[in-house]
Amino acid sequence: MAAGISFQDLRSRARRKLPRFAFDFIDGGAGNETALDRNEAAYRAQCLQPRILVNSDRALPLNRNFLGQSWSLPFGIPPIGLAGIAWPEIDLLLAAAAERAGIPYVASTPATVSLERLHEAAPNSAWFQLYVGKTQEITSDLLERARNAGYRTLVVTADVPRPGLRQRDARNGFSLPLKPRPALAFDLLRHPGWALRTARSGAPRFANLEPYASQGSSTQSLAQLMAGQSSGRLDWALLRQIRDGWSGRIILKGVCAPQDAARAVDAGIDAVWVSNHGGRQLSSAPAPLDVVPAIRRALPEGFPVALDGGIRSGEDMIKAIAAGADLVFAGRPFLYAIAALGPTGASRLIAQFTNELENTMAQIGWSDLDRRCGAG
Repeated sequence: MAAGISFQDLRSRARRKLPRFAFDFIDGGAGNETALDRNEAAYRAQCLQPRILVNSDRALPLNRNFLGQSWSLPFGIPPIGLAGIAWPEIDLLLAAAAERAGIPYVASTPATVSLERLHEAAPNSAWFQLYVGKTQEITSDLLERARNAGYRTLVVTADVPRPGLRQRDARNGFSLPLKPRPALAFDLLRHPGWALRTARSGAPRFANLEPYASQGSSTQSLAQLMAGQSSGRLDWALLRQIRDGWSGRIILKGVCAPQDAARAVDAGIDAVWVSNHGGRQLSSAPAPLDVVPAIRRALPEGFPVALDGGIRSGEDMIKAIAAGADLVFAGRPFLYAIAALGPTGASRLIAQFTNELENTMAQIGWSDLDRRCGAG
């Protein structure tokens, strides 16, 4: 990646290379997108205090311990549904990049590559993200498959009781399979690279759900099956059942209220993940950066806290850690990086984030991510 390339650079390049419906699916948020805007605005409003005369003439440690595992960097790649709309089998590219970098990668239920293949690509880094759908048999089998594949950390997503109302997708008439329309044909002609890659590899499919569909099911049938995985069935009692049946660690994703964070501890959850689903569920949701201090205060000392939403740089990551997060996740930047730069985009973005993290630490006098200010 060229020195100094920014999130906005990647976003602009991705916008030029992706059809409008694909870019808007990745880029958009719920409703009038105020939650999406609020996520980023929270970081712009937050300052860091520079410190001087702190010797930083050395490699500053960026490693982070989380849930008993040492990670090389304090960030990871979150679950991203239907990521293959940006690049064929992008899930594998992300998993492999995370494994090389020694950071977490979270395989999504609506991934376009099966959870088994993703664990093979990232045996030391992969976690599995579960949507609890309407059909208990599918939920139970997904858990069994994850266990058999070797996953030891489960991320239960709790903030999708209904599908988010995303106006950009509605305006674009976006659905799977893509419906032939003159506007779509013109859009594809303007983006031949995306069109040719997709023609060669086939339209994105919900690979994890294919075993539960009848043989030869269409993309539309799989999409309808996936819609059933957005369910309001998940409650605290069902979460406790999942906890009792899963021998590994469980992270509860989608926490925005201190009361829910405290209750997660009582439910036996091992970590909470502060998130408003990237602003894609409720336009009035608060920014994760703004609520993480209160959530941290509601938890026992040292209880693990992850966070996503609005992170666009290594400097943003430091702000999130300063606010109380232990580990942070960035989603859209990785999709834009591969859409803009090709298969190496994820590794190049990881290198960029790493450089920004260390540079920011030097500017504010942090000797490491735990002791924080080396000047005392």
